[in-house]
Amino acid sequence: MRARTLLPATLAAALLTLTACGSGEGSTSGSGAGAAPTSEASSPAQPAASNGSGAEGAQVPKVLNFSATTVDGKPFDAKMLAGKPTVLWFWAPWCPTCKGQAAETAKVAADNAGKVNVVGVAGLDKNAAMRDFVADTGTGSFPHVSDENGEVWKRFEVTQQSHYVILDKTGKTVYEGVLPGGKGLADKVAGLTG
Repeated sequence: MRARTLLPATLAAALLTLTACGSGEGSTSGSGAGAAPTSEASSPAQPAASNGSGAEGAQVPKVLNFSATTVDGKPFDAKMLAGKPTVLWFWAPWCPTCKGQAAETAKVAADNAGKVNVVGVAGLDKNAAMRDFVADTGTGSFPHVSDENGEVWKRFEVTQQSHYVILDKTGKTVYEGVLPGGKGLADKVAGLTG
């Protein structure tokens, strides 16, 4: 009888751990770990010969060989991110930590326009809630991918919202983790542009 009452509690605790707003500090990764594509093998930092070129003729690393739809219904081709440092901000519309990161993420995007790509990757909810989040937080100045099925999250092995993945211009992961309130994001981006 006791096992029947413990099992639901254990499952609930595991789900909360996977979906709770991120609170851990990030990690720096020099090997591209955490950015490996799910089914397209090899190192994400290595360009894929058949991927063509991205923005300004840059070679496209495999990690950026995907397409999606933005929260406002426009097509999004990640190949166009190639050749510039990229900040991927994984968020959920109901997450208070994500809302706390919105202003700093938007400021970093505005301050580095043309030098750094900033892309929101919304998940863990429906697209209508994602659109409302973008409107409510004033983050509409940069694209937000609607990732209702979690495909982009899986590609970058993200398991919690309010998570940043920062890629250098070659597509190599140089940082991944939570930055409470977005604090430190500007410094990490400046290290890639300066």
